[in-house]
Amino acid sequence: MTFHSIYAHGFARVAACVTTSHVADPSANAKAILAAANACHEQSAAVAVFPELCLSGYAIEDLVKQDPLLDAVERGLAAIVEASDALMTVLIVGAPLRFGHRIYNCAVVIHRGNVLGVVPKSYLPTYREFYEGRHFASGAGIAGETIVFGGLHAPFGVDLLFAAEDVPGLTIGVEICEDMWIPVTPASELALAGASVLINLSGSPITIGRARSRALLCQSTSARCLAAYVYSAAGAGESTTDLAWDGQTSIYENGVLLAEGERFRQGGQITFADVDLDLLRQERALMGTFDDNRRQREAFFRKVTFALKPPASDIGFLRKVERFPFVPSDESLLEQDCYEAYNIQVAGLVQRMRATGTKRVVIGVSGGLDSTHALIVAAKAVDLLGLPRENILAYTMPGFATGSESKTNALALMKSLQTNWQELDIRTTATQMLKDIGHPFGKGEKVYDVTFENVQAGLRTDYLFRLANHHGGIVIGTGDLSELALGWCTYGVGDQMAHYNVNAGVPKTLIQHLIRWVIASQQFSDDVNRTLASILSAEISPELVPVKPGEKPQSTEASVGPYELQDFNLFYTLRFGMRPSKIAFMALQAWKDVAKGEWPPAFPNDRRKAYELPEIRRWLEVFLRRFFAFSQFKRSAMPNGPKVSAGGSLSPRGDWRAPSDSSAAAWLEDLDRNVPN
Repeated sequence: MTFHSIYAHGFARVAACVTTSHVADPSANAKAILAAANACHEQSAAVAVFPELCLSGYAIEDLVKQDPLLDAVERGLAAIVEASDALMTVLIVGAPLRFGHRIYNCAVVIHRGNVLGVVPKSYLPTYREFYEGRHFASGAGIAGETIVFGGLHAPFGVDLLFAAEDVPGLTIGVEICEDMWIPVTPASELALAGASVLINLSGSPITIGRARSRALLCQSTSARCLAAYVYSAAGAGESTTDLAWDGQTSIYENGVLLAEGERFRQGGQITFADVDLDLLRQERALMGTFDDNRRQREAFFRKVTFALKPPASDIGFLRKVERFPFVPSDESLLEQDCYEAYNIQVAGLVQRMRATGTKRVVIGVSGGLDSTHALIVAAKAVDLLGLPRENILAYTMPGFATGSESKTNALALMKSLQTNWQELDIRTTATQMLKDIGHPFGKGEKVYDVTFENVQAGLRTDYLFRLANHHGGIVIGTGDLSELALGWCTYGVGDQMAHYNVNAGVPKTLIQHLIRWVIASQQFSDDVNRTLASILSAEISPELVPVKPGEKPQSTEASVGPYELQDFNLFYTLRFGMRPSKIAFMALQAWKDVAKGEWPPAFPNDRRKAYELPEIRRWLEVFLRRFFAFSQFKRSAMPNGPKVSAGGSLSPRGDWRAPSDSSAAAWLEDLDRNVPN
């Protein structure tokens, strides 16, 4: 497998196919199915699902009981099976088949010239427009059987799973149409038994609102079952004697829509998506209740194995990957996320102040994004508590490298929010401390090392804590989730510490959008909003090292990497525990082309960047070293603060518990072994 192959990184391509139906003409339907099957093979799809009874047509009523029709179905299946010998794709085709004394509505699973198995439909709708009980027998309870048709022998029953020997995690479970509309679905049992890709072959005529109901069922099944769900409904060409058809196709994964086709399309269509088998496996392992549920079931399933033999080369990537996994590019979703995130932070601080009886908060304001956002959270919290804004004791504490722009913004924000503000210049005290400890800067030398930086960061925090003691308040932390991940904070008496940190669960890439949301939703006055807009345009800098006139200020991202990449790395490490090589592959898909994919709303055009693999690899290595081998001791002692994102928190009392003296060797080895330089 090459680095650029999706199958090297735990993905598998699936397809939901709709062919133009030829009513009661299995030969013509078989040809249409094979044409689509060949297209799926050309796209290197692992699995392709076709609609319910697609070989005969769904709406054929009593014609399904005619032997000539059933004979033709068997001949059509034989033709598909024979032609499949040259195809990589597992084909799942709907057909009426005779078994014992009855006719069954079946899904026939075909691969490389063999019928892997036949799954009969369990639940037959016989209400309103449906009359399946007139034509078919229910397959519910059938297990351990073998079916023979057209000279072919295959396992038959609802107890079948289909597992790829050479694609880890690819196990297919099949249900048919009505099977997903009942309280306890076959899909649930199949998922608990190990199916990661659930298939639904559907007839489902269309009526007003039914497409929305199907989508809800598909989405909820994929979420509850921690699985991919591939759905294909009958479309054009079906009999419209009393009904109509829309050919709905959709592919979901763990509750997320990956792809959907055009409805009411005249002609066939194929909807492709690359599902993440690793993600599903990780979710099931993480969510122990999934396996607890499995152990309550006593069902036995037969596992039919097959060799997919997927391509080792680059076949493209048919999946949307957000550049900013903490920040959705969909405007309505982003607005909802910002509303919830801001109010989570505010609610957390309100409860902390109410529980402790605290009437005042103390906060350092630098004019940067983090302290700005923490301040507007504090302002809303005191408003909700019915306290005056003067109870916010806000301090700007210029040091040796504080820029005029950031200081101006800090002062403007504190004033416009009507806080009790003050400027405390720390340079004299910092110089004295550097002199007392024998640092060269105390003797007049221009030595700007980590001690020089941390003396400033530590003094600011020391002042804030003593001011909180003096005024009976609590110190509000401003450091964010991204800084905690990278260890980009001064430990102990530094910006790592606070009485309560409202930003601890918020990644750096989300904070700018939170501030934009605060502006757009008019949480504060126009003069506050103008200052917030000015702060948004500034470069991220710790402003601890002096620069000469004309030089650029110290850049955080030059040291720890672009936060947009590091937040990407953090999300997939923290939320899903993915291998570095897979994270690098996904980052390349997301970031290699500025013009490809969507950007979050209002994201400035001049800040839109692209990254090639060498740069992605370089900063991923920095992330791995800092996250796993360096900064855990800071997180192990982090103050309280609310979890905000479903992507996770780094609290040792919450999502992330790790030793402070661990090694990054295993992660670096995967990076070195599997990601090209």
